[in-house]
Amino acid sequence: MLSILIPSYNFDVRKLVHQLHQQGILLAVPFEIICIEDASLQEYVDLNQSINNLSFVSHRVLANNMGRSKIRNYLATQAQYDYLLFMDCDSMPISDAYLSNYTAHLKPNQLLYGGRCYQDQAPKDPELYFHWYYGIHREQSTAKDRQKNAYQSFMTNNFLIPKNVFQSIRFDEELTQYGHEDTLFGLELQQNNIPIYHLDNPLEHIGLESNQIFLKKSEQAIQNLYLLHTKHSVHKEIKLLRFFVQTKSLYLHYLISVIFFFTKKPLIKNLFSRRPQLTLFDFYKLGYLTQWSKKH
Repeated sequence: MLSILIPSYNFDVRKLVHQLHQQGILLAVPFEIICIEDASLQEYVDLNQSINNLSFVSHRVLANNMGRSKIRNYLATQAQYDYLLFMDCDSMPISDAYLSNYTAHLKPNQLLYGGRCYQDQAPKDPELYFHWYYGIHREQSTAKDRQKNAYQSFMTNNFLIPKNVFQSIRFDEELTQYGHEDTLFGLELQQNNIPIYHLDNPLEHIGLESNQIFLKKSEQAIQNLYLLHTKHSVHKEIKLLRFFVQTKSLYLHYLISVIFFFTKKPLIKNLFSRRPQLTLFDFYKLGYLTQWSKKH
């Protein structure tokens, strides 16, 4: 009935899998957990291989890295059951009823999205603060709020989908690096009239990244976003792209590029402080997108 699919890359998944296994045993439906290492370092492979000792759990290792989209498509081909629950490896359920909350809402032609949350207290390490702050203010929200913009609020960290529906859409494997594979997938769901039902069934994001890594991944996501814009003519659905297209039509992109060039260092200094302003991060992303579009 339920295949739990976890792509793993350089992360200790043992606590996550043990908790899911304990909940799965109590379900009234058959389940399996498949965790695939996407060419992780050997130290993480060695740590995680012990989950193979659990019933209904499979831990496999890939020699070559597939990337975020391709490995999710591959995981779906390995699943034996009709419903697929995808989750990020750097996550933890905050409820002992996490799996049963999902199975109580199963429908043949509907995607369920449980959401994402962060710990209430800020991390002590200042290097992790900006990722946490952004997550609290931009990614964490209630099901009621997410349902208002059901497709734009969808993320790939924690969702359940019928296998036949997933196989009819799948992730675009051209997106090999981090970012916005969920955006395109959400648009495909919308175009195919597949409903998304939002639940308050979040996974806590425990894999906070350092300032530099988080900023670098944000830039990679913008590169992917520009690819979606040029390949799929996406812009109306994404606020950043809408503003980018508007400024370009008014020939303001030259000015934005110049301002971004001279303010990039002060912007980063603010973002990495204890009082980051997310409006400045919005401008950073617009400036980066403008510069990237000039080069590609």
